Amino acid sequence: MSQEPVEAVEEIVEEKDRKSWVIDTRPLRAPAYRRMWIGNGLSFFGFQFTSVAVPVQMYAVTHSSAWVGLLGIAGLVPLLIFGLWGGAAADVVDRRKLLLASSALAWLSTLGLLAQALVGANSGWLLLVLTAVQSAGFAVSSPTRQAIIPRIVPTGLVPAANTLSYTTTTAGGVLGPLAAGLIFGIASTGTGVTVAYLVDAALFTISFWATWKLPPIPPIVHAEDEEKPSAGLRGITDGLKFLVTQPVLLLSFAVDIIAMVFAMPRALFPEVAADRFGGGSAVGWLYAAIAIGSVIAGLTSGWIGRIKRQGIALIVAVVAWGIAIGFSGLAHSLWLMVLLLAVGGAADLVSAVYRQSMLQTFAPDRLRGRLQGVFIVVVGGGPRLGDLRAGATADLTGTTGSWAGGGFAAAGLALVLGLAFPALARYRPPIVSKHD
Repeated sequence: MSQEPVEAVEEIVEEKDRKSWVIDTRPLRAPAYRRMWIGNGLSFFGFQFTSVAVPVQMYAVTHSSAWVGLLGIAGLVPLLIFGLWGGAAADVVDRRKLLLASSALAWLSTLGLLAQALVGANSGWLLLVLTAVQSAGFAVSSPTRQAIIPRIVPTGLVPAANTLSYTTTTAGGVLGPLAAGLIFGIASTGTGVTVAYLVDAALFTISFWATWKLPPIPPIVHAEDEEKPSAGLRGITDGLKFLVTQPVLLLSFAVDIIAMVFAMPRALFPEVAADRFGGGSAVGWLYAAIAIGSVIAGLTSGWIGRIKRQGIALIVAVVAWGIAIGFSGLAHSLWLMVLLLAVGGAADLVSAVYRQSMLQTFAPDRLRGRLQGVFIVVVGGGPRLGDLRAGATADLTGTTGSWAGGGFAAAGLALVLGLAFPALARYRPPIVSKHD
């Protein structure tokens, strides 16, 4: 069986020496990727309504911030468990079918949220359960979706495809919460959450259609003497065994953990907004600033795919993220803090694109799903650990020490890691032939 059982799109890499700094849109010429990109962008925008509505409803039902905090645990635990399993399953079954099944689970959980809002269930426990189910669906669909991309676009355009995806979802991360806030500003809590869930469910329908229209993406046929992949514990273990033998991939995960655990300041935004800027709209600007920077970087990212020393570029991006976050923590002007956070967000997009592209092109297709499962656990868990680190150290050192100190520490540790383990700095993407 061919490794590429999808539409032929080789001709779209024939444009050599593309020099534009504008975002590279060539992957959108591949019909399968274009549909998936549109569906994912709309569904992520819709999900932002739910991500705002669930904590708002939880607090309205329980009048307890502790219950709101439990939503994070309800989302994290299924992510850790099903992210690994979903990645293993993506190497065993048709990835289109698995994406359909996991998307359907997440879609049904959104419909469940809408239904409980309509009937006025007012149950904190029900919100926790539906959040966990939704997270389980996402944990399986996310590595599956990422493992599909190298099968529907040529290898040379994988960085461009990832940049398009990250830019679109980041834009949704800016616009979605703002739109949700507008709804809650003009409607009561009960009406607001109902409308928010309805918007998410409707947009998710379009994403489900886009997945349905994907071509079959079955596993690659393995050699007779090669052990067949498994979706069980053995399959997960095989993926982890491969990972520990690949220093480039391990180091790419390590720099991401450093960046998120030491330099993610969002847990400090409410306190800093209140203490330094008098609260009000300041907290909204702080939460949006990183995403704004990522969107701008994405729109001017035509150069990303032309970089050959991607390992060095990744290290530089993480160091830049840490430095920008460090200086932003020292700022006492709102516009300067937002600007520096946006610079950090731009560096974070570059880092994310290279990390994802390395994994998708460096790993063999037979292991791609399992490694994407590890990736989603790292990406999902790192910021949550960063929130914990920021909050805990703020009690000891104050917000400035926690925020700025964490940023500069991340930059230093990333630089030390790159110098101590040169395998990452030496990494270059595979050479792409004209038929890739």
